[in-house]
Amino acid sequence: MPIVTIQVTREGTTPDRQSVTSEEKASLIKGVSELLRDVLNKPLDATFVIIEEVELDNWGWGGMQVPEYRRRRAAKTT
Repeated sequence: MPIVTIQVTREGTTPDRQSVTSEEKASLIKGVSELLRDVLNKPLDATFVIIEEVELDNWGWGGMQVPEYRRRRAAKTT
């Protein structure tokens, strides 16, 4: 029984949204499940997909939380 965890940032794909939509999550679950069926011959009803949304303050790179990193990067390009 495969268990797949997908982590996405808690930000929308457009400026007016703050998270991934239910429809986008459903598409991810369907696509991953079908991929495991097609590649590993795992039945759809035996595949579990977990989607975790990560707040922007809870991850980072360059020694900074994502919002600060993005602010600094944007300031360098203006």
